[in-house]
Formats: sequence, C-alpha cells, structure tokens
Amino acid sequence: MSERVFDTRDLQQRLLAWYDKNKRDLPWRADKDPYRIWVSEIMLQQTRVDTVIPFYERFIATLPDISSLAEVSDDVLLKLWEGLGYYRRAANLKKGAQALVLDHGGRMPDDVRTLLTLPGIGPYTAGAIASIAFQKCVPAADGNVFRILSRVMALPGCIDDAAVKKELTGELSQWIPADRPGDFNEALMDLGATVCLPSGMPLCDRCPWNSVCIASKSQATQQYPKRAQKKARRIEKKTVFLLLDGDCVALRKRPEGGLLENLWEFPNAKGWLDAQQMVKMFKGLGVHIEEPVTLGACRHVFTHLEWHMRGFRADALRADSFATFSWVPLDQLESDYPIPSAFRFYLDALLETAK
Repeated sequence: MSERVFDTRDLQQRLLAWYDKNKRDLPWRADKDPYRIWVSEIMLQQTRVDTVIPFYERFIATLPDISSLAEVSDDVLLKLWEGLGYYRRAANLKKGAQALVLDHGGRMPDDVRTLLTLPGIGPYTAGAIASIAFQKCVPAADGNVFRILSRVMALPGCIDDAAVKKELTGELSQWIPADRPGDFNEALMDLGATVCLPSGMPLCDRCPWNSVCIASKSQATQQYPKRAQKKARRIEKKTVFLLLDGDCVALRKRPEGGLLENLWEFPNAKGWLDAQQMVKMFKGLGVHIEEPVTLGACRHVFTHLEWHMRGFRADALRADSFATFSWVPLDQLESDYPIPSAFRFYLDALLETAK
C-alpha cells in the first residue's frame, strides 16, 4: 500500500462537488427504493449502463416490487432477462426475493451483514444498497473503484488479489463521508465510468482528484491498475440443429445448475457433425431427418469459454412417443421462450426462413 497520506475531507469535497455537476441521469436514481437499486446493481454486473437501461425499465414495469419478483415464473423472468447474459443473476434475484418474503416480511434489510446472506449479493452490491438506499456509511467497491484507487495511490499490488482488495476496501471506508455515503459511492461509480477509464486511457483533465492522484502527477496512469494475467478461454465445438415439423420447431430446456440454466435452446451436439452423422444420430432417437441444409458458422464468447458452432436445418418426422424435445409453434418462439443470445444467429436464420 502507498505510504501517501491523503486529506480525506479534501477528497470528499472534490468528488462530491464534481458529482453534483456531472452525475448521470439514470432511471434507478429517481428515488432511493432499495428494490430498484438492487435490481439495477445486479443487472450492471459485467454489463454496460447503456445496455442495461431498457432491460431495467422493462423489468421494473413487469416486476415492480419484491413480491412480484418472488412469484414470477422462471420462463417469464428469463424472457425479461433475455439478451443481458449471465443468466444466473436473474435466478439469484428470484431466490433473493423469495428469501426476503419468507424471512424479512418482503422488505429489504438495511445492513450489510444481512444483505450478504441473500443469493447473488456480494460485498459490492450489499454496500451499494446499504449506502444508497439507507445511507449507511459503508463502501461499495468493485473493479471500477479499485482501478481509481490504484491510480490515486499508485498501488503496486495486483487488484485481483483478495488481500489487496480487502486493504483497498478498508482504505476506502475511511474516505466515505457520514452525511453523503450513497452519493460518494455513486460518484465513484460515475468517475470510473466516465473519467477514470480502463486500458490506460483516463481523462485526467476532467478528474476532480487529478491534482492528488499519484499516477496522474507522475504521468504513469497506463501502469495502473496491476492485473493478473487472464487464462485463455476454453473452446468447445458444437453442432446446432433446427428441426422443423410443419410450423413447429424443436427446443429443449437446459438443466438447472449449469451454464444458461433453465433457458431454452435448439438441440445441439458436441463437436462438428456432418449431415450423415446428424441423420444417424436422430435416427437413433426415433426421428427421421429429411435433406439437412447446412447453415453458417458462428461463435459465442462467454467469460471463460467460447462456443464455435456450425448448424443444420432439416424437416423432421417425429414419432408420437418421442418426447426428448418440446415442439414449439414458430409464432410463439420469440414471445414465450427465453432463448440465450448464444443461439441468436440460428434463431434469426430460422425466423428468416419462416417468413
């Protein structure tokens, strides 16, 4: 940790004065409703603000409070989330709402310790809810905030290290003003999003902490933050099948507890199969495939994984006893079934064919 001593009151005044002039107009800032803050913070995890806004507005219009979220069906919930990615976040929101109804009378607790017991809520989200909604003097430190602090303090340690995060969070706790803790934390969020940008490209001339930032004064912002080297993503090859029976297409639901749990997907297999292998595979399942048509290839990137996909479209004659898939009317596909964006290329190809 840097030995530099900072004037805490000066840091507070500089940042809050900047925030009062430059704060972003965001829909979840219209009030201090802890439910709306919770939903927005979960959506904003690993997702850009401009992407989140329309999803947030649609979500709140459909599920305006904790009780409605606790009671929503999985398909409706995942349909609202469709396109945001990281679908486990949505499942944890529902589990959290159910826990709030069961254990807390349907109300959001105001202390960090209790918030941390809810599914999907970590230290950052708990700090954001407690400080913004309930004015608790607690930090809300995520990667953006750690980046700011690492530059201000010229921190030599890696911000991916748990011990460094803990030390930085402790330092930040000393900087938060008791009278405006929520505004201070939101100011840091805005500073990281609009000024202290990643990839060595901060807009230092716009920063309220420019004159006290050690990295900026030494023209070394590109050296911070120190990050751990990322592991290469694992690559999986897949073959995707669009099976049509009249005006219906085959879908299946992904299992619980794994990637994209409870979402609907087109049938697919590991590896790149050719048309002959496809016909043979489905024959073993009791489905006769007629004249498979090759579709294009596409790639979808997850955090630690890439799917490299090829696809086929084919008419299928299914036996009455065949229940491996659900056969869904094409006109209900987009409205009623949450399909992950990983399959968007093939969904678009199917809908184009159906026109």
